[in-house]
Amino acid sequence: MFSKILIANRGEVAVRIIRACKEMGIQTVAVYSEPDANTLHVALADERVCIGPAAATESYLNQQNIISAALATGAQAIHPGYGFLSENAGFAARCQRHGIVFIGPDSAVMDKMGDKNNARLLMKQIGVPTVPGSEVLQPGQDVAALAAEIGYPLLVKASAGGGGKGIRLVETPDQLEKSIRAASEEAKKAFDNGDVFLEKYLTGVRHVEMQVLADNSGRILCLGERDCSLQLNKQKAIEETPCPVITDTLRRQMEQAAVKVAQAAGYTSAGTVEFLLDRDGHFYFIEMNTRLQVEHPITEEISGVDIVKWQIRIACGVPLPFDQQDIHLTGHSIECRICAKSRGTVDFLHVPGGSRVHFDTALVQDSEILPYYDAMIGKLIVYAPTREDAIRKMEAALCELVIHGVQTNIEEQIAVMRDRRFQQGDYDTCFLQTLNR
Repeated sequence: MFSKILIANRGEVAVRIIRACKEMGIQTVAVYSEPDANTLHVALADERVCIGPAAATESYLNQQNIISAALATGAQAIHPGYGFLSENAGFAARCQRHGIVFIGPDSAVMDKMGDKNNARLLMKQIGVPTVPGSEVLQPGQDVAALAAEIGYPLLVKASAGGGGKGIRLVETPDQLEKSIRAASEEAKKAFDNGDVFLEKYLTGVRHVEMQVLADNSGRILCLGERDCSLQLNKQKAIEETPCPVITDTLRRQMEQAAVKVAQAAGYTSAGTVEFLLDRDGHFYFIEMNTRLQVEHPITEEISGVDIVKWQIRIACGVPLPFDQQDIHLTGHSIECRICAKSRGTVDFLHVPGGSRVHFDTALVQDSEILPYYDAMIGKLIVYAPTREDAIRKMEAALCELVIHGVQTNIEEQIAVMRDRRFQQGDYDTCFLQTLNR
């Protein structure tokens, strides 16, 4: 087992990983930007290294400074969390060249699955359905004819990266050229790769993802699904598991497809296979996230499997000691992402309590919400025996959560819990855009 791990991230996820390491008896190294010097993840770590100024490009995305910090402190491994460098195959390879273990899949696998176009081609080879679309667009190609064949509305999507960047909705032919240019430019800036492709825009669908865990011996387990359909501005807002509309038969089919994807990719570590699910029960592969997901805690709640600890163990070469039949998913869990809608200082914080209620956050009294990083400031997670109980528990927890000094989306999350359509499980990826209209 590793004796020391560097966490190449900040905020809530860095705190989550540090706590897992403490429980495993592993020392931790926190890296931080100058304005993050007094944050919780820095205080909790055994060692800390400043890696640059506020801008992420000069700190949390500064590969050389992070590698140097790991070498200087004797860290044997780097856990990237999510976001930042977590899906950067070049960084994973760079860690390997310096004799540092990257806690995640092999860089070649990340490269293969991180390119959405290559991943789509692989799905066609192994017989996993994909959303109708094109391959990467090429100069001189008759894109208008291609778009007409696919049919409007459609999406222009970046081949690299994720997080909603490099995506444009095209509803009519006159929007096509401008949308391709805008998506490509955004993707080039965000991922240093401007390749884009076209994909049919499916409406009335749910976004359902399957959590997989794979060790180095080829054993791959599926820990069930998460419904991530509640999204706003291409960003997930609320997740729940199990999905309220999936039957046992459909769940097995999607689990088998997810394992098939991981096998074809030669995948190890924790990963997520994402699908769109239509009202007729047909599902379509859209991408694989080769990292820890923000919403992983709700899977841990219903499965009893600590995904972060198993990421670390698998990176050490420890085989999974259980089979698929040993995975028993029980109860219902919901996660609400709590986001700041303004900047400022948290001058009062009250966190809800109770059985199976927890708020994953790096906030403490007088925390400053900085303009340089992601707006998510915490994740409120509940577990209950039934979905109805989980919704009531989440509503109560949201009402108890108090964050003064900055504006948040707590009231919007409460409104979702109280919406009859949500309570009935009747929602899709467009639900939040129509709420309260």
